[in-house]
Amino acid sequence: MPKGESHLALVRRARRINRELAEVYPYAHPELDFRNPFELLVATVLSAQTTDLRVNQTTPALFAAYPTPEDMAAAVPEEMEELIRPTGFFRAKTKSLLGLSAALRDDFGGEVPGRLEDLVKLPGVGRKTANVVLGNAFGVPGITVDTHFGRLVRRWKWTDEEDPVKVEAVIADIFPKSEWTMLSHRVIFHGRRICHSRNPACGACPIAPLCPSYGEGETDPEKARKLLKYEMGGYPGQRLSPPPDFPGKPAPALGAV
Repeated sequence: MPKGESHLALVRRARRINRELAEVYPYAHPELDFRNPFELLVATVLSAQTTDLRVNQTTPALFAAYPTPEDMAAAVPEEMEELIRPTGFFRAKTKSLLGLSAALRDDFGGEVPGRLEDLVKLPGVGRKTANVVLGNAFGVPGITVDTHFGRLVRRWKWTDEEDPVKVEAVIADIFPKSEWTMLSHRVIFHGRRICHSRNPACGACPIAPLCPSYGEGETDPEKARKLLKYEMGGYPGQRLSPPPDFPGKPAPALGAV
């Protein structure tokens, strides 16, 4: 927390940032295309070290070839590698997908479990992936600590922890469970669109007055606007197909397409 800021003041500032982000990104949502929990699980594993858009370009052919865990578990590794090659690290990801599909088939009746303790036992699935699936396919609150989330909460001085599990625990104490999933979407949206890793667009940031790290990036409004990598508004972001109606899916903003 900033020097001289009490824990109560930090909580109030953090919750205000969340409210401000909710107004800026009323359409915040998972940017991976999926039609069921299995597809979201696979897509999230594939999203490591690549963009959601690249995953969305890759998964249609993958799911056409292997629509169920049983199908994927029986895949020829070399054939799957070719399908997911564009996402990078395709050999390691193929190994994870074959392993988690076999585990779903053998241990969970071919269904994705809806409990964190079961999900994290699957090959290639950590807490981040598990929380994405829980929050967006099952409506179970979860905090997704990806690189964007971790970077922003440290810039905002909500925590100085680096370990994702510790970051998750700190943020869970600041916000009620009901906010966890949508908070994750909003923070990640902001990290992708404005609060970039190397050169944050401080001059175009709607929460600049609340940010103790304001000035780390470009503060000139015109120059900052040129840094924006995503649209400030618009729905559905990187998606190539409409999101399904799942418990964790937020409603689109009025007038959104």
